[in-house]
Amino acid sequence: MDTAKVIKELRESIGMSRKEFSQHTGVPVRTIEDWEAARRTPPNYIPRLLGYQLKYEEVNKINHKLHEKICIISDPDGRKLVLINDIKFKSRKSVDWNKVEQFLKKYIDEYYEILESAEKVYIGTDFPDEYAHSNDTRKAQGANKKAKANAISAIGELIEIASDRNESPDYNKKHGGKAKFGWYRYDTRFGIPVYDEEGVLDRYNIFRARLIVRRDKDRKLYLYDIVRIKKETSKPLESLTVR
Repeated sequence: MDTAKVIKELRESIGMSRKEFSQHTGVPVRTIEDWEAARRTPPNYIPRLLGYQLKYEEVNKINHKLHEKICIISDPDGRKLVLINDIKFKSRKSVDWNKVEQFLKKYIDEYYEILESAEKVYIGTDFPDEYAHSNDTRKAQGANKKAKANAISAIGELIEIASDRNESPDYNKKHGGKAKFGWYRYDTRFGIPVYDEEGVLDRYNIFRARLIVRRDKDRKLYLYDIVRIKKETSKPLESLTVR
């Protein structure tokens, strides 16, 4: 076993400097430097103990995050998604979309920044009605319908993790000044909890979605709707990592 390499990789895996790693583990900085430079070789159990410590801390961090109503995590492939534990609509069959519209009105005049591109996306007065009563919403069924209803708790976070922007014009100038410069479409993802018969969290159903953003005559970006919400897969808790 290349002990020097293992210890360096452990430290770098959590993004710490040698000083920070020293403060975190209690191992003197000089000792860490000697280990990583292979000037000294610790007993074989030392890297294993450090690995166990970091893994234990990561699991506790995840468990703490999973108790939050909304959190952003990364899946095993490193892709971000939003976990939504704030479930407002539990039924797949019946959703009061007028209540959805009313809830969304609290976002009006707010804006959120996409982490990937630093673009600011605003929430205009047209968003609540479009989200709650669009053709996409009327066509939604089952789990996808429930997912769209509950995504309202995490509008800001869904914007933050948006990626893979695509651009298109406003064909036939259908929306006038509201989409004078056309449209942007972004991908986003979120998870909805699934509980077992005893009410214990079992897993998350993961959904992908598309953000529809209009490019207004004022040159700002406005969220217009979140569409194409579709169940992707289910991930066990142990396969998720905190952002």
